[in-house]
Amino acid sequence: MDKNRQKYKYLYLLSEKYPNRQSVVTELIRLKAILNLARPTEHFMSDLHGEYESFFHILNNCSGVIKEKVDYLFEKDLTPAQRAEFCTLIYYPREKIMDLKEKKALSPSWYSKNLRLLLKLSRLMSYKYPQSELKNLMPKGYETIILELLTARPNDDAFQEVYFNTILNTLININSGNEYIIAFTIFIKKLAVAHLHIVGDIFDRGQRPDSIIDMLRQHHSVDIQWGNHDILWMGAMCGNEACIATVIRNSVSYNNTAVLEKGYAISLRPLSSLASKLYPDKNLNIAMKRTISIILFKVEGQLIKRNPDFNMESRLLLDKIDYISKYIKINGKSYPVKSPSFPTINPDNPYELTEEEQSVLEEIKSSFHDSTRLRKHIDFLYQKGSVYKAYNNNLLYHGCIPLNEDGTFKRIKINNQTYYGKNYLDFCDKTIRQAYLGLYDQKVIDLMYYFWCGRLSPFSGREFKTFERMYIEDKSTWIEPSDAYYHYCDDENVCNMILEEFSLKTKRGHIINGHVPVKVKEGESPVKANGKTIIIDGGFCKAYHNKTGIAGYTLISNSRGLRLLEHQTCSNIKEALKANQDIESVSCTLELQNYHSSTADTDLGEEIQEQINDIYHLMLAYQNGLIPEKA
Repeated sequence: MDKNRQKYKYLYLLSEKYPNRQSVVTELIRLKAILNLARPTEHFMSDLHGEYESFFHILNNCSGVIKEKVDYLFEKDLTPAQRAEFCTLIYYPREKIMDLKEKKALSPSWYSKNLRLLLKLSRLMSYKYPQSELKNLMPKGYETIILELLTARPNDDAFQEVYFNTILNTLININSGNEYIIAFTIFIKKLAVAHLHIVGDIFDRGQRPDSIIDMLRQHHSVDIQWGNHDILWMGAMCGNEACIATVIRNSVSYNNTAVLEKGYAISLRPLSSLASKLYPDKNLNIAMKRTISIILFKVEGQLIKRNPDFNMESRLLLDKIDYISKYIKINGKSYPVKSPSFPTINPDNPYELTEEEQSVLEEIKSSFHDSTRLRKHIDFLYQKGSVYKAYNNNLLYHGCIPLNEDGTFKRIKINNQTYYGKNYLDFCDKTIRQAYLGLYDQKVIDLMYYFWCGRLSPFSGREFKTFERMYIEDKSTWIEPSDAYYHYCDDENVCNMILEEFSLKTKRGHIINGHVPVKVKEGESPVKANGKTIIIDGGFCKAYHNKTGIAGYTLISNSRGLRLLEHQTCSNIKEALKANQDIESVSCTLELQNYHSSTADTDLGEEIQEQINDIYHLMLAYQNGLIPEKA
């Protein structure tokens, strides 16, 4: 390679994409223009916990944004009932069309009217996007016709009017109306939400976390910050036996074994057979929970003993039980043990699995490993997920960053290395990825369980009391000490310290968390530290509705600032189709700017500006004859 080519190596590579000055000028104009478009809309959700039906509706109505746009655009043209029916068509196009077909309510005029409404709404909502990107947001195979309809100007010219009406009437006459209505609704939903953030905990409690992941896999732009329940399932897929036992225990406890057996083809027959044998006088669900719980406490104990640096000795309780008196001694105090039947425990070696328990665990472990669908879902979590994300001056993570009682970063020692703040979260991220590769030692796999429930885990931040809650009546033993972070997340100075640790600007930066349900009905606010921290766990899961008093949050960030939607109730599909019911939400503006921010104010804007700088240098190289142009 000659010296000149070596010196301008990067520009020569760039010239492959932009071979002459005209191509450079075209791209410079395009990128400069994009910087001045309105800032794209982001939505943030957390703690979905398997509530597929609610998530399905919120994702379809884009957290109420579509209804707002429809009301704004068609307030004078359509009645409230007509607008509600039109929204239902956008949310559930296939189901709504089928419903109207059964009622014999479909006609060419119906298709023409609704396609025109969808087209008008698409035009309104596409203003934030460059023309070059709009095509990418359209369903494949429908781009040409949708673009023609969007760019046609029937009101400006008689020929244009004929042209426009011919396209519309032809697609209706050849029975393509259903396809194009569905295509338009997909396009509109993508326009409504440019990017979706899921701030952890897709799994457990609710019935269909697998269906939620199927939906997220189809989403055009999404990222995930892992929650402790996600880490638990990821750890199970990595082969961590304590994680596997906990996944099974949670599913049995929440009466949700269908997600394992039907969703992921993981058979629990070996467990149910052993449980029936060990506890013949008990309900099968209770028997299964007791059986898998003891297996969990045993394999957890083995894990804790081989990892003293986890500092989880307080969870070693099987050897604290007097199996004759049926009392357990904790911190010098004795407590009676509830349901004191332990047919598989050897008092001389309480953490040893019986042959039957080992066999059950091995069979279930093999089922996890062989589940093709679960592997695809866990692959997706690894591809789209991370421990944290710094995005547009917001710091997203599910749980916490461990702090000392004085509000400073806690030093955490693992493998003779000390971590804190950002480098601790980076260590966790690297370890979690190493565990999935299966190329590292047992310690890496063991850490997956620690990340699920360790006191200093950034996903948990509290000391679990699983055994105490199951076997001890005295609720004082149930108290789970938590990290100082959960107190300091309401301290503006500490929040600014955390933002600075991640190189974010404190003036307009925010920390966005999930994990801890906000007790709205008791007057608790999700907004902490003068707006620096926003907790968006509003009890999306039905099991938490009574605790929080609401049905979840969606945080919305757009060109005008931040807005929090407090979801009151969620309609199911049948209700939505029958009465055009929508989700009830209360909107609260958290931060209103006195100006419209643009793409230039985002991380994407910084990337585009770097591209502009590079392309500008290429143009100078062409002008000065340093690099030859191509025809």
